[in-house]
Amino acid sequence: MNDKNLLKLDNQICFTIYAASREMTKLYRPLLDELELTYPQYLALLALWEHDSISVKELGQKLYLDSGTLTPMLKRMQANGLLVRERDKADERKVLIKLTEKGNQLQEKAECIPASLLKEEDIPSSLLHQLKRLLNSVHDINEKASQE
Repeated sequence: MNDKNLLKLDNQICFTIYAASREMTKLYRPLLDELELTYPQYLALLALWEHDSISVKELGQKLYLDSGTLTPMLKRMQANGLLVRERDKADERKVLIKLTEKGNQLQEKAECIPASLLKEEDIPSSLLHQLKRLLNSVHDINEKASQE
């Protein structure tokens, strides 16, 4: 590839990933609108359904979000009655997040989302699994490089 081709937009893997991410978010939007959730809130709930009573720091690490992004989102979710934030009794420096009954009830309503997306898209699940493995590998390599 010559130097002029290096800077073509269509040759940028970062742009392809960015565009695909935006398209995925668009696919989720109508389903999440029914639950009155944003995509980042949905991701936070996915993590909380797996690990209720998790610290803000741990949730940020799982979602790859800094506290400046995460804290306002959690405050909105708390205002909507989905979760509570409270100081850890064992370590007052930690803030723990716990789902409310309303937050837990959304799990049942959200269970249809992955299947709805697969049905809507005519992408074979084997291709999606392969893509996920490849993207996870790229992420792991980049994360390892950034820690060195």
